[in-house]
Amino acid sequence: MKTVGTLLFPGFELLDVFGPLEMFGALPDTYRLEMVAECAGAVESRQGPKAMADVALCDAKAVDILLIPGGRGTRREVSNAPLIAWIKRHAESSGLVATVCTGAALLARTGLIDGRKATSNKLSFDWVVSQGPNVNWQRHARWCVDGKYYTSSGVSAGMDMALALIAELNGEEQAHHAATYAEYVWNCDPTNDPFSLSGTRRQA
Repeated sequence: MKTVGTLLFPGFELLDVFGPLEMFGALPDTYRLEMVAECAGAVESRQGPKAMADVALCDAKAVDILLIPGGRGTRREVSNAPLIAWIKRHAESSGLVATVCTGAALLARTGLIDGRKATSNKLSFDWVVSQGPNVNWQRHARWCVDGKYYTSSGVSAGMDMALALIAELNGEEQAHHAATYAEYVWNCDPTNDPFSLSGTRRQA
């Protein structure tokens, strides 16, 4: 049983959190899901609905997989020094770290992925790059893996990344089981990034 600890903050993107958790949650005997925020309790998403944080940051224990979502709230949280320090400590102690969308900006601020390959939401890409200029950013990638760090492109890409992570840890059969349970067509090729050249839409 591995614990997936998901960081919540005001303005997180709903699918960044619940897309990957749907995939991990399809394997309840393999993954335990926990949500963490500065304070335990309800945290409002960018879209409005709230999610419940089980544990406050100060009480959070080490997890096997640390999941960091994106969303408009990242624009504020990159300047939240205590939160960035918490991410750094827990990323160092976690077996694996996964970011979705602009969550990569929060991880980049820790310095832990300097010199490593990473990607993020393509329509917010230049802003994310500015948060970690020493990261080896990949503009064309659905998701990237470098050591224990998994980073995905925007929003729905987090589900593809989560399935790739499950395939790495538990085998492709289990990943396909999770995708089938969700009736989701898994893009299992990290280089297949159809949105890297997409037109303008609202940034994440």
